[in-house]
Amino acid sequence: MSLRILAIDDSLTMREMLRQTLTEAGFDVVLAEDGIDGLTQLPDVAPDLILTDLNMPNMDGFGLIEAVRAGDVAPRVPILVLTTESAATLKERARQAGATGWITKPFDEHSLVSTIRRVAAV
Repeated sequence: MSLRILAIDDSLTMREMLRQTLTEAGFDVVLAEDGIDGLTQLPDVAPDLILTDLNMPNMDGFGLIEAVRAGDVAPRVPILVLTTESAATLKERARQAGATGWITKPFDEHSLVSTIRRVAAV
């Protein structure tokens, strides 16, 4: 059984890169374009892991993380932040919100896949 990943990013290019990379690694990938789209799809997707950008319109990654953690659909699902941001204050804010880990864009395909496998295996 392959892991199901909900990948949320407002960039179409980034969503397609994630779809290709993660599908080739054997994951089942569902894409969302912002936090609201991701939360709407969450009950039907039932992901094993959520991968989210921080800077998105409508609902950013922090809002998404907080909503997932406060909800009853997937409060314990690992959440990895995938972003161009690298400030320690933002990383700490994401941790406080409930993020499991942080990956900086542009991502290395092998590192991303191995991190997902390590985090989702917990």
